[in-house]
Amino acid sequence: MSDTLVCVSDYELQAQRLLPKSVFDYYFSGADEQETLRDNVAAFARWCLYPRVLRDVSTVDMSTTVLGQRVSMPICVAPTAMQRMAHPDGETATARACLSCDTGMMLSSWATSTIEEVAEAAPGAVRWMQLYIYKDRALTQSLVRRAEEAGYKGIFVTVDTPYLGRRRDDVRNRFKLPSHLRMANFESPDLAFSSKEGYGEDSGLAVYVTQAIDATVKWDDIAWLKRLTSLPVVVKGVLTVQIDALPEVVEAVGGKVEVFMDGGIRKGTDVLKALALGAKAVFVGRPILWALACEGDKGVANVLQLLREELHLALALTGCRSLKEVNRSLLRRSELISRI
Repeated sequence: MSDTLVCVSDYELQAQRLLPKSVFDYYFSGADEQETLRDNVAAFARWCLYPRVLRDVSTVDMSTTVLGQRVSMPICVAPTAMQRMAHPDGETATARACLSCDTGMMLSSWATSTIEEVAEAAPGAVRWMQLYIYKDRALTQSLVRRAEEAGYKGIFVTVDTPYLGRRRDDVRNRFKLPSHLRMANFESPDLAFSSKEGYGEDSGLAVYVTQAIDATVKWDDIAWLKRLTSLPVVVKGVLTVQIDALPEVVEAVGGKVEVFMDGGIRKGTDVLKALALGAKAVFVGRPILWALACEGDKGVANVLQLLREELHLALALTGCRSLKEVNRSLLRRSELISRI
């Protein structure tokens, strides 16, 4: 199959053929009219790359660090929930692929594999933990402790989901986990999103978030979380994931912290544009799910390799021999180009 899947969109189309409709809709869709979802992809077209020539790009170094951990490229795997809906190996397959590609993976709190199972599947891989702050703070603290003990290298706390956006396809499908699966890091059926009582006529996940996730979270709670752990704590979901917000975020932090971006990455040129606007690295989500659905860990490794090769080409054609040479001078807003 890999011979005919040569870009991320190929994997997406094939995954749509393979996955049950409710699963594909959950992975694919966004909230309401999905304007932001579409714009996260379209935003990259608002920036143009400038080629530079005669710079000897026979070798290009794409290695970097994320929170002090070396990775072979600035393309890492974002946290996506319930990956065993896409493939029986789920998050463990993704972890193996990341290890084979020498890059990092962020594990969702809502994984269908446990924190420990993912660690055991790919010993030595760079792993970070995505965290929701639950109403049950002892439970939240236990997730942090388990991540520390299993060798995860950072905590990314999601702050933009006090409630789940109204995802219409999930409402239409009455989305819930297949009966043989559960959010593996939780014991009780209610917290594992596997309640036999069901979730009414709404999206089951929207009901789950309202019941379980703490909507009172504020900056004091980030300070509380930092006191719990010696691991780096990253706030995930500041402003939006749209590329147009990235320069403002980079300017606001003034180099004091690393800035990462996820949302809308589909090509190597997207990665380069994000780096040029100040991101230290990008995290890729949906393309990993499409790849996982198509070919398990092999598919994930293939998509990561495709993005690596596309980034390598983009760097070479803009005359960059390492990521240190990537900066804002590579970019122009496309509306400026059109007036020349």
